[in-house]
Parts: sequence; structure tokens; C-alpha cells
Amino acid sequence: MSLSPQAIGIVVGGLIPAFVYGLSAVSQRGSIGMGIGIGVFLIGAGLAVVLTGGLFLLFVPDRAWSARSFLLAMATGCAWGVGTGLVSVALAKFGVPMGKLVPLYNMNSLIAVLLILWIFAEWQQVKSLQLLIGSVLIVIGGTLVARA
Repeated sequence: MSLSPQAIGIVVGGLIPAFVYGLSAVSQRGSIGMGIGIGVFLIGAGLAVVLTGGLFLLFVPDRAWSARSFLLAMATGCAWGVGTGLVSVALAKFGVPMGKLVPLYNMNSLIAVLLILWIFAEWQQVKSLQLLIGSVLIVIGGTLVARA
């Protein structure tokens, strides 16, 4: 049985990252739980991202870039750093369980979908009713977990 290129892309860009991001939340919880400073945590995570970028640079042959694309990449890192830092603050300073935070901050997918539909006109490529139903379920799930 052969998978289509889109199915492979969903595994590579969706399912595997979901697993990896899940491991990321577990390691963040462990690190913060051991008392690391939030700035030190972000520096350690940032160094790991630099090393990972180096590996991708070596093993994925595409090295194209422009100043504008690089600035957007830096904006991605800044947004990730602020979000991850704030999750760490909630863990370290307010004692919020990671199990409550993860479903809430993963509602970021709703913000991303709305912006991407608008900015990149991807609304032409999706089934709107299914997207709406899925979005409602995400909000319901996040609300239920936050109240657990």
C-alpha cells in the first residue's frame, strides 16, 4: 500500500510533530519543575534549536533564504520564546499543572488557522463546515480541560 505525497506530508508535518511537541511539553515541565530559571531554560532550548537547525542544514539540501524570510523566521523564534517563557512562568510561579496549560495554549491552532485563511487565502482549499465544527470542538475541549 502506497501513501500519497499529501498523506506522507500529514505524517511528517502533523503526526510526528504532534508527538515531538508532546515530548517538548514533558521536558519543559521536568526542567521547570527542577527549578531552572526561565531565561536559562529559554537559552538552553534556543541552543538546542540552533543545533537542530544545523542538522537540518546538513541533511536537507535546500538552503534558500532571503533577508525578509530570515526576519520572519526570527519572528517565529521570538513568538515561540515568549509563549514558551510564559508557559514556564505559569508553571514556576503560579503552579498551574501542565495538563491544564497544554490544551489551552494549543488552541493557538485556531488563531493560526484564522490568520492563514485570511493572509494566504487558504480558505479556498478547505471545507469550511468541517473547519468550523473542528474549531468548536477544540474550544469545548480546551474549556473542559482547563476546568478539570
